Amino acid sequence: MKEFILESVGRLDLAVWMLVILFFCGSALLFEGSVQMAFIGSSGIIFEMLLIGISIEIIIETLKETKGIGTLTGFITNGPEAVCLIVGLLVGDIIFASSTPLGSNFMNPILLLIAGLVCRKTIVLFNTHRTYTFITVLLTAFMAIIFYIIPNNFYLYWVIAALVSTLILFFLRPGEPLPDGKGQTIIKSKFWLIPAAAVLTLAGYFLDPVVSFAAEHSHAPKGVIGFIILSTLTSWPEFKSSISLLNRNKPSAAILNITVSNITNIWLAVAGISVYLFSQ
Repeated sequence: MKEFILESVGRLDLAVWMLVILFFCGSALLFEGSVQMAFIGSSGIIFEMLLIGISIEIIIETLKETKGIGTLTGFITNGPEAVCLIVGLLVGDIIFASSTPLGSNFMNPILLLIAGLVCRKTIVLFNTHRTYTFITVLLTAFMAIIFYIIPNNFYLYWVIAALVSTLILFFLRPGEPLPDGKGQTIIKSKFWLIPAAAVLTLAGYFLDPVVSFAAEHSHAPKGVIGFIILSTLTSWPEFKSSISLLNRNKPSAAILNITVSNITNIWLAVAGISVYLFSQ
């Protein structure tokens, strides 16, 4: 297990970690923030990203001989969004809770393309389930945009349209090739799946507060934080999953990881809005 964890940290992770430190500490220098606190915050982000990356690798290695691994990882990587939704429901902030998963629908497909470039599988991705991927990404992003535009009295119609359209997309999703059983399984026990999923969910949930702490002390521009840094880091589980699956020559699974994640984000928002409507 120790060797597996060490191997799960690659040069891409190290490069991203350096960029995180440079961004927040550099921003603290430019905008007269606290370099020390910004460094602590960025170190916290790196630790969270490390936990997420290792958890994803363990989950995929554990499930790699399981049929439908792309769909499974699509559900599992939405654990942080699900936790945010539950917390939002408990504190009564229903609309914010529903908005949390919707924001990932814009960054997920972009990170899938980046994962394809990193793994040199862009052409393979483009030629795999192209029509389904295009329709699913566009529709789930469109439903997310519409939610932010429509007035409250249209929420019920949004819930119905979003639920029906995404259910159709989910049941029409393409199948995945059956595992060939030829690969060597490093992690043989399914026991590791439970703690890995728990760590992934908790790390993903606390990633947002840690980023906010780093942003506060670095005085980084809120626009940059919101649209680039935060949206990218909160989609880190999906990004790491896509890279892991592509490195294992599973392009169908990588695509389904993103498309099912987008569909699940809509379902989480539907659940939150439904609770909001019934509580009125």
